[in-house]
Amino acid sequence: MSDGRLPARRRWLQWTIGVALTLLVLAIGWVTVRGIGAVNDLQEVSTSSSQLKSAIAEGDLEKASRLSDRIAHHAQSAHGLTADPVWHAFGILPWIGPNFTAVSDVAAIADDVASDALVPVLDVAGRLDLASLGLSGGSIDLTPFAEIEPPLAEASATLSAAEDRALRIDADATLPPLADAVREMRGAVTQAATVVGSLHGAAVLLPSMLGADGPRNYVLAMQNNAELRSDGGIVGAIALLHAENGQITLVQQASTREFPPLDESLPLSESTVALFEDRPGRYLQNITSIPDFTEAGPLVATRWQQRFGTPVDGVIAVDAVVMEHLLAATGPLTFGPFTATEDDVVDLLLSQIYAQVPDPAAQDEIFAQAAGALFSAALSGGDPKSLVAALATSAEESRIRIWSSHPEEEELLAGTALGGALPVDGETSHVGVLFNDTTGGKMDYYTDAVITTAIGTCDGQPTTRVQVTWTNDAPADAATGLPPYVTAAGAFGVQPGAVRTLIAIYGPEDATPSRVDRDGGGAEDNVQTALLDTRPVVQQEVLLGPGESATVTVDFQGSGAGNRRTEVQHTPMVRNPDVSREDLRCGE
Repeated sequence: MSDGRLPARRRWLQWTIGVALTLLVLAIGWVTVRGIGAVNDLQEVSTSSSQLKSAIAEGDLEKASRLSDRIAHHAQSAHGLTADPVWHAFGILPWIGPNFTAVSDVAAIADDVASDALVPVLDVAGRLDLASLGLSGGSIDLTPFAEIEPPLAEASATLSAAEDRALRIDADATLPPLADAVREMRGAVTQAATVVGSLHGAAVLLPSMLGADGPRNYVLAMQNNAELRSDGGIVGAIALLHAENGQITLVQQASTREFPPLDESLPLSESTVALFEDRPGRYLQNITSIPDFTEAGPLVATRWQQRFGTPVDGVIAVDAVVMEHLLAATGPLTFGPFTATEDDVVDLLLSQIYAQVPDPAAQDEIFAQAAGALFSAALSGGDPKSLVAALATSAEESRIRIWSSHPEEEELLAGTALGGALPVDGETSHVGVLFNDTTGGKMDYYTDAVITTAIGTCDGQPTTRVQVTWTNDAPADAATGLPPYVTAAGAFGVQPGAVRTLIAIYGPEDATPSRVDRDGGGAEDNVQTALLDTRPVVQQEVLLGPGESATVTVDFQGSGAGNRRTEVQHTPMVRNPDVSREDLRCGE
């Protein structure tokens, strides 16, 4: 006969389930409340960060300091709300777990950056008034750099670690709104790491490079993006700068016509010869075909020393678009028959000049006048903060390359974007697209590119796909409507108005090309494979008439492929290519 009570085992099971459900409800409530608080804090961080950027740009350091304190408070609060054991326990759950982990990581990154990077950078900003750099008269006061180097080193290390952690967040595994926020944060951290890292490098290198320890000579090579080369464009003008005790002077300008081709090539790497034969070693104009500036820089220095006998301490290469960024700081400039502004200087130098000044020698003279006028204006009449911003933008777009003949300086430069060395794969993989014109004219003013990547697995193999769509946007009547100097008038076997380009696509380290396709029709006969240092590279020549496009696709497979953390590098063009990521479809 029963007494109405459940057996002890069933009572224990119900009690256990009841406790578990109660704890689960409490845990859900716990993380919900804390999650709402953390999201609110992170939204405050985002809003205040935008305001901070504006305050720094305006030079309002008092407002920047208040905003920094607000950012630090909310970042620390968000980190605390997402760092407890209950929150981390939800992070290991399937499907929903990556969202908790991503929020926790974003909060931790924000806290680190706010406390260990913002404070040192603002401290530097307070101690280093850009107006005191003494740019007037071409002189830079070098004394503050020793003082600001340590805090910049601390901030740079923090931001580099934060960037690495941000790149490890799997945004694709999170809900779309959170994924967008992660990518936005990642971009902001990467930009900050690049800028602060460059500032730290400048604090270390500028005193010696600007002649604090003795006079220096630098060759300035100006690249013309209307005739593309791997590093930006053909060398169109060249000059010598002298630096001593922070005083910079332009001492000599020369035309590339003063550098006839060599009978015997300068020494080149096997990679360079495989892709471009010996042309970069014989023609000054083609040295920038070499995508690794640690190889190209010394060759430019050698050519100058051979021609003029002046010892060279380094080489600086810039492209025409840098002038656009700098004119935003200096204001309009007059050279030759032109008065240029930031809105039209690229069009003037890379297009209009050929129609209005048909004589190539006169063109060279105008290019030299433009360079001299810009140099003078930048060192004597430009707003220092605007100039620094213009140079930072140019460096971010890979439009400035620097090589030093002094080993200790070159070692530091080679590890930065300014050094122009080929990338090294680690937790992040790199792919690249190089454009080299073989039309012989200045038709690349009319070209555009779209670059897409796709990452995943095909046939059981890690796969990285790089696809390039190359377009000739020249007008339909280009053959007769554009100057012969622009079209090359068929001098190199290309129909006037058409564009012929070597497109080289390199893949990650430890990968090999598994498929090459042109416009969906498979590989063409003129496909060339080689190694670029340790990287696989596929190169083919593409010929396009006005209005035509071609799409080249290369799949790379192997242990180095398939990394979701893959970055794209490319030749700096007149207009930056559209770079995006797509889903990998193995059958296409």
